[in-house]
This record gives sequence, structure tokens and C-alpha cells, in this order.
Amino acid sequence: MASLTKRLGLFLDVVQQGSFSQAAALHDMDNSLLSKQIKKLEADLGVQLLNRSTRSFSLTSAGEDILEQTQILMETLTQIHNIADSYQSKPRGNIRITSSINFGQQYLQPVISQFMKQYPNVKVTLSLDDKRADIISDHFDVAFRLGKLTDSNLVAKKIARTHFAIVASQSFIAQHGKPTTPEALVRLPAVIYNNGNVCLDQILLSIPPHTDGYKAYKMQGNYHVSDVRTLIKGVTDGLGYAMIELFNLDKPISESGLVPLLTEYGLSTMDTGIYAIYPHRKPTLLISEFIKAVQNHIGTPPFWVEYIPDYHNMYIGDNKGNK
Repeated sequence: MASLTKRLGLFLDVVQQGSFSQAAALHDMDNSLLSKQIKKLEADLGVQLLNRSTRSFSLTSAGEDILEQTQILMETLTQIHNIADSYQSKPRGNIRITSSINFGQQYLQPVISQFMKQYPNVKVTLSLDDKRADIISDHFDVAFRLGKLTDSNLVAKKIARTHFAIVASQSFIAQHGKPTTPEALVRLPAVIYNNGNVCLDQILLSIPPHTDGYKAYKMQGNYHVSDVRTLIKGVTDGLGYAMIELFNLDKPISESGLVPLLTEYGLSTMDTGIYAIYPHRKPTLLISEFIKAVQNHIGTPPFWVEYIPDYHNMYIGDNKGNK
């Protein structure tokens, strides 16, 4: 029964990953070995599950029906393990985590270092990528994401508010002057974040200042960059202004020679937040304790708010809950 369950799991991974090679890589095994396991599964069940060609495959009718039941089986087994794990006195076992590169390097790594020292029976796999992974098909236990919640079967726990600011270097202001209106701002060159999937080239500012209504302003710039650290370096070097999320700062802006702009305007956070996302409504003790450790490390309000002095009095609007 155990070998049958394992082979069914491999079959599910092949379909979810869309290829034998990607499913094999997920389990650190050779394609040929994975193919043999699927053939053994078909022999055990007495039916063909996949129609194979040189470069692709498709599900047979039997494969479609068995896939549906396999998904139910795997979800049930995961829930059983989660229930058992939740009754453990201390976190233990494996946890697979994914997040954006900067957030993982800057905020998750310090937590992981302390967490693994505190719980030596924990094994952590951290995957950092600014392109969002599929938590289910890539077998992640928890993802940390900045953005807006979307409808899904995943569970999301908000661990921090988002805190935006518009910043430029002192050298940039000396060259171009300090803009006092959104119209004057967007006439200046900007450094724009663009990773292929997400292009942040609009700013939503209140009109007029201190009202609940927002107007979108299109940023213009010759420098598009997919890495936040490089974006901030471009701003520091005077290539343009930028809208940034404060968690991307690693020190007070005064130490980088940066200045906040248009602070008397409301700056919309676009209903975004920082979330821990996981697949099941009853997380294991390991997952829940790790999320708690990350939240404790960040603090409430997050410690990065202090990187801009008097920030809680700036950008009043969506940011009015910063105190």
C-alpha cells in the first residue's frame, strides 16, 4: 500500500508539473527511474494512465478519474500528518518556504538562523524568486508575499501592513529641484520596478491632499529594473525617483542620502499587505511557530517604519494606520 501511495504521488506530480523532467527534479531522481515508477503504477492498477509521446503526454480517461481521486487521497494524508504534527510539543520535521529574494534575504534568513538553532530537529528549504511559485504543485509549506489577496483555496495570514514612500536622492533634487505636486513629479525621470510579471509604473496619490479620492499618475523613466536592491541603488545614484515599500530599505534613508517626496499627499497602498500563505486551514506546529517567529522579528508596527523619521505623519490616507 505504501509503494502504491508513493507512486500515486509521483503520478500527481508529473501531471501538476507538466513534465517528467520537472517532476523528477522535484524528487531529485532520474527521468528514467520516474518513468519506471509510473509504468509500475499502471501495471499495479491494470490501466494506462498517460498517453506518452516523445515530448509530451496526455491523460487517458482512466488517468483523469484516478488523478481526481489521487488529489483527494493526498490532501487527506496531508491533513492527517498536519493533525498529528499539531499535537507535538516542539516543532520538528521539514518546512519548505518560498518568498521574494529581498524579503527572504533581509527578513527570513535571520529568523531561520535563530529558529534552526532553537529547534535542531527542523530542516528548512528556502526558495527565493521574485516570480511567484505555485505553492501546491511545487510542494511549498508556506509562502511570504507582498501584494493583494486573490481568491484561492490557500489560507493567508497578514503579518504586516505595507508602507510606501516616494524617494529621491539629494543629488537628484539638487539637479531637478524638489517637486511639490504630482504633475511636477511625473515629469521627472523615475526608476521603475519591472520583473516581467509586475510593472510598478503608476502612483496613486490623493487629489487634493488629505482626501479619500486617488488619482493615478504614470511614471516615466529610462531605467527599468527587476531587483529591488538595484532599484534603490539607482535612486541613490541619482538616476531617478522611485516609489518603494519600506521593507526594502536596510537602513535609515538619511544614511543613503535619500529624501521622501510629496509627503503631504495620501499615497495609496493599493490594498496590499505582507502575508504568510499556506495550503491548509490547520497548519502544523512547525508552520505556525515559524510564521509567529517571522511576525515577532518584524514587530508591530514593523521596525522598518522607523527608517523614515516621523513617517506616521506622512502620506496620510491608506497609511493612516501606521501609528
